[in-house]
Amino acid sequence: MPPILDILRHTPVAVFVLLAGLLGLGLTQCFAREVRSRRVLVMGLAMASLSFYGVLSTFAGHTLAVPVWLGAAVVSYLGTAHRAPPAGTRYDVVRQRFSIPGSVIPLILILAVFLTKYAVGVALVLHPELVRHAPTAWGISALYGLFSGLFAGRAMRLLHLARRTALATTVPTLPTPPNLA
Repeated sequence: MPPILDILRHTPVAVFVLLAGLLGLGLTQCFAREVRSRRVLVMGLAMASLSFYGVLSTFAGHTLAVPVWLGAAVVSYLGTAHRAPPAGTRYDVVRQRFSIPGSVIPLILILAVFLTKYAVGVALVLHPELVRHAPTAWGISALYGLFSGLFAGRAMRLLHLARRTALATTVPTLPTPPNLA
């Protein structure tokens, strides 16, 4: 196996630019912030879509790669979506924004996805035969599915909070009684 410096030297510059952008995105989430509802949904869907594309583009020849990805995504989604949002998370119905406390968890998840994708890319360059190895395809598909479910579940639990908050702040209108005079 080539030394790590040789691997890094052959890594395209765009990969490091992407890493810098992802680090920036993850670091912003370490601090309390306000986020629009749409951004929450787009982030969850984007991460799930990118991981699904990674499975399709790398392991299209394995009939079980997509079902394994889907199974892992569903399991991690169900384990995440129905949990309570982080303590201190609020939703403003009028402004349609979430107030989210800072957390290092999104940074860790973003870096885990990046490092997994990078490690898989390096492994497949060094050992292209791994693309045809079913257990490798299934394991990586499951890992990508796990990440997809986590991101989608995190987005959904915030959207559940928004719905509950909107329902709690809606005042039902009573029908006007008929004029009896």
